[in-house]
Amino acid sequence: MVRTALARIDPVALVLIAIASVQLGAAFAKDLFGTTTPTATAWLRLCFASLIFLTFARPRLRGRRPREWLIVGGYGLALAGMNWAIYASFARIPIGVAVTVEFLGPLAVAVAGSRRPRDLVWVGLAALGVALLGLQPIEADWIGLGLALLAGALWAAYILLAGPTGRHFEGVSGVTVASLIGAVLMAGPALAFGSPVFSPHVLWVALAVGLLSSVIPYGLEMVALRRMRPGLFGILMSLEPAAAALFALVVLGEGLSVIECAAMACVIVASVGATRSGDRSVPPTRD
Repeated sequence: MVRTALARIDPVALVLIAIASVQLGAAFAKDLFGTTTPTATAWLRLCFASLIFLTFARPRLRGRRPREWLIVGGYGLALAGMNWAIYASFARIPIGVAVTVEFLGPLAVAVAGSRRPRDLVWVGLAALGVALLGLQPIEADWIGLGLALLAGALWAAYILLAGPTGRHFEGVSGVTVASLIGAVLMAGPALAFGSPVFSPHVLWVALAVGLLSSVIPYGLEMVALRRMRPGLFGILMSLEPAAAALFALVVLGEGLSVIECAAMACVIVASVGATRSGDRSVPPTRD
């Protein structure tokens, strides 16, 4: 019934709702850092997402070959690392800046291997955006920027492993197994430092983050992609840095400087340009 209702909604609207959901979840996650750590928040997000995905999927685990486990294990490692790195960067720099830098990962995948000279323009424009962020020596937190860049690299790995994972694990079973693996890998670090993890407030907010940042967008995007050209989907996804900044401003009161806004604009235009430069399949979004 839910799928039938979603099928009646314009796919562009579904993607925009998914983007808003992801970034609203990110703002709620950062608001939780005053109570618990980014590591614990990322772990709880994976735990709740895994539990919810398990209500829709029953992954077949028996009879899997070592190669299949290696692929989905790498997928889960990339997923967990990506979530931890971006949350750790949120704790140090504005969300809009972090997501802008992180977006260099999928942008790199989009232009990798291209021999079109015009694609070098988009690479240069993205590099200009990063350079602009470096023009604020007093405000720049290089550890935070580095963590966002690490998140982008892991996002690129997640993208590259999504295809092989999908060929071996049908439907949402691949992301379900990957989320479970990521949750197991992060359990030790999340629980090691004695920060509040199981208080009712933390658990309720983390559940909301898991729904907003993982389950809802994943479901909406799966429905939308059945009726949408990959190129249009990629262009819409390029709006994520702007959506991140908007929700950080509304929820957290977190503004950006003129230079940071200019850097974000460079990366967004570069991403749109790279997507429009061909009919290549766009990378899947994050879980």
